[in-house]
Amino acid sequence: MSNVSLIIRREFNERVRKKSFIITTLLMPVLMIALMVAPALIMEFSRGDEKRIAVIDESGLVAPGLQSDEELVFETTDLSVEEARRELADRFGVLCIGSDILTNPNNVRLYANSTTSLIVESNITRQIARILEAEKLKGYHIENLAEILDEVKTSVSMQTFRNDKSQEEDSQAQSSIVSTALGYILGFILYMFLLIYGSMVMQSVIEEKNSRVLEVMVSSVRPFDLMLGKILGVALIAVVQVAIWGVLICVVGGLAMPHLIPAEMMAGVQSIQAGTPDAAAVADFDPELLQAVAAMTDFGYIVKIFVCLLLFVFGGYLLYSAMFAAVGSAVDNVQDASQLQLPITLPIILALMMMLAVIKDPDSQLAFWFSIVPFTSPVVMMARIPYDIPWWEILLSLVVLYVSFVGMVWLASKIYRVGIFMYGKKPTLKELCKWVRYKY
Repeated sequence: MSNVSLIIRREFNERVRKKSFIITTLLMPVLMIALMVAPALIMEFSRGDEKRIAVIDESGLVAPGLQSDEELVFETTDLSVEEARRELADRFGVLCIGSDILTNPNNVRLYANSTTSLIVESNITRQIARILEAEKLKGYHIENLAEILDEVKTSVSMQTFRNDKSQEEDSQAQSSIVSTALGYILGFILYMFLLIYGSMVMQSVIEEKNSRVLEVMVSSVRPFDLMLGKILGVALIAVVQVAIWGVLICVVGGLAMPHLIPAEMMAGVQSIQAGTPDAAAVADFDPELLQAVAAMTDFGYIVKIFVCLLLFVFGGYLLYSAMFAAVGSAVDNVQDASQLQLPITLPIILALMMMLAVIKDPDSQLAFWFSIVPFTSPVVMMARIPYDIPWWEILLSLVVLYVSFVGMVWLASKIYRVGIFMYGKKPTLKELCKWVRYKY
């Protein structure tokens, strides 16, 4: 164990003292927020150029109701379709609406002079559909129909409580939107950690093997101890990063945010956290927004999420890094490792895809078993935890994960102790299986 601890300290200190580690640790939360906000900002500021569309309306019903905006400008014309297509080449296109559009809503044609897009086409068809619906409603001869429809239009927000957890009045409402967003974020974090830190171990083994450092080290350390120390050393780096993020989020969410949020909103948040939402306090705010803030300012909830994140990051990394270390010891360069690395990365990608099943039904049999199987459980289980699943499922998943790690280390060490002395040849999967069966 003294040899293993020396290797752990060496691997840990070598990476933690790098500027890249400090920069990554500090910038990763900012990068995650940017990745979530960027799509909305891109959609907001990436408006296309102005597109002028000539409209030929044979029915006389649609053209007066078309509304121009910053991107689409509709202009009526008395030219025929053939003349407009020939003479109005400077326009984005010519929109032709048939005389029987009310009975045949498919009689709409757009002759574009350049490449069109789904957003442009959807904008046009949505406006035409709205106009046709209004024309059909006029046949019912109801006065002030538009005002009536606006008055009866109602938006309903529902608060969800877990009746199977507690039937007390002070149980906190849960938001499926918050759970879904948080599940995606946590699952994606696990996905990145498993690939990034697992590949880090593999590259480290390949570099030391090519420099023949391993041949010197195994003269005083068993190959098993060397591999285990390397895995645990890098694992501590991942744990330190998650712990730092957890402390920052706990401080910001649990301590700082309550003082930054307006008093009126905070009153609604506190009433939701207490499970007795005050109608007057929450009436002026979006219930989903209040439930999101309630979750972000719940110190106990944040601690629970990050403790689970630490356990699954550590266990998932240990499992996969053992396999990555075995692959790194069996090859001489990163290019040769790509073929052997594929069976390792496929379960991680499958786990990321399985998050869709979790979003659809967190308690389904498919989501449950993929959160228990150790190769997919770190990602899938972290996507399920925000939905407040039973503790026994989390504990069962952790036990299976860590027991599987022990078996995987034993299996990978048999490949590792042979592979670190092999040079000049990329082994096949059949040869790796043969190395596992070797007796020592």
